[in-house]
Amino acid sequence: MNEQRTIGVGLISVGWMGKLHARAYSSVPYVYPELGIKPRLIVAADTEQSRVDYAVQTLGFERGTLDYHEVLADPEVDVVSICAPNFLHAEMAIAAAEAGKHFWIEKPAGRSLAETQSIQDAVVRNGVETSVGFNYRHAPAIERARQLVREGRLGDITNVRASFLAGYAADPRAALSWRFNRELAGSGVLADLFSHAADLCSHVVGSIQSISASTNVMIPSRPKLSMGQGTHFDLIEGGEMGEVENEDYAAALVRFSPEGLAQRAIGTIEASRVAVGPQCGYRLEIYGTEGSVKWDFERMNELEVVLGRGNEEQGFTTVIGSPKHGEYSRFQPGPGNAMGFDDLKIIEAKKFLLAVSGGEKTNSTIADAVAAAALVEAAEISAATGDWQQMARAAHS
Repeated sequence: MNEQRTIGVGLISVGWMGKLHARAYSSVPYVYPELGIKPRLIVAADTEQSRVDYAVQTLGFERGTLDYHEVLADPEVDVVSICAPNFLHAEMAIAAAEAGKHFWIEKPAGRSLAETQSIQDAVVRNGVETSVGFNYRHAPAIERARQLVREGRLGDITNVRASFLAGYAADPRAALSWRFNRELAGSGVLADLFSHAADLCSHVVGSIQSISASTNVMIPSRPKLSMGQGTHFDLIEGGEMGEVENEDYAAALVRFSPEGLAQRAIGTIEASRVAVGPQCGYRLEIYGTEGSVKWDFERMNELEVVLGRGNEEQGFTTVIGSPKHGEYSRFQPGPGNAMGFDDLKIIEAKKFLLAVSGGEKTNSTIADAVAAAALVEAAEISAATGDWQQMARAAHS
């Protein structure tokens, strides 16, 4: 793309993720100057005035509002980032689509499969582009792992292990935020962390065909927290206790599509928000007849690789991220200069804006969110019934 194109940006909710979206948009012209895309931060909305002020005074938005509808009604806004809590996602996403605004939304897009499908229906009706926050796809090590799988370098895939273990709710004093309320959040760790791990399995290996799952609530009650006052990271001593309404832990066996290199593979997916030790222990292991790879997000810039069965040197070799992998060269000039989480969101912003501009479409979309929601729903049904569940909608490979 040669001509400079300005894209007006609106933001809904100026929390941690909203701030990250804003910084990612602002970084695109510097990281990807050849695209000729210049995001213009038009208006940000939040229910808290101090956050609105921060958006204008610090992030660089031209104006702010306490009503997100003003973001969607602004004729200068072309794209909208939706970073509000889960229970507001469908309402805001459908409204954005009806207003003709392309949107980038954090996952889960909806609290249920039906809610997520309603967003997709609005998107299709109005012909808008979407992007969904499956940002871990963009880690250069994951891009390399996917390349090795797709090129057949690992042979036929025999088994896959994915896990996302976090400890943000490991302390029983952790506040009972909206994340533990089924009406506000939908499912618990299934939508929050399990869906990320399942998405990577689908993205790197191939679509998931069936699932058998089990879930558990490890900490059944927590101290209550007033809505909008703090987060689930806050620790509260004493106070009134409330019930945790969704799962803390989930584990599943999965089978992949009968087409492709993983047709006989069996996968395991595990997720916890109450693990003591891991903070963002997001791991993917792929084993094949000719080789294997292992990745851990806490060591994001490394990929453990073994290729070939008859090598004199047995075991894994640790490969350090380099400009040959994914979009690493956009951020660092050579191996060993680590990328970070925020860089993955810049890549995500670039892919979204490129799709909006009529360029290559490699971004995750609302269709991927529907696939993830279908898997989460199937996992919940399986956990309740003890039966394997077939996927009506296969995850996109």
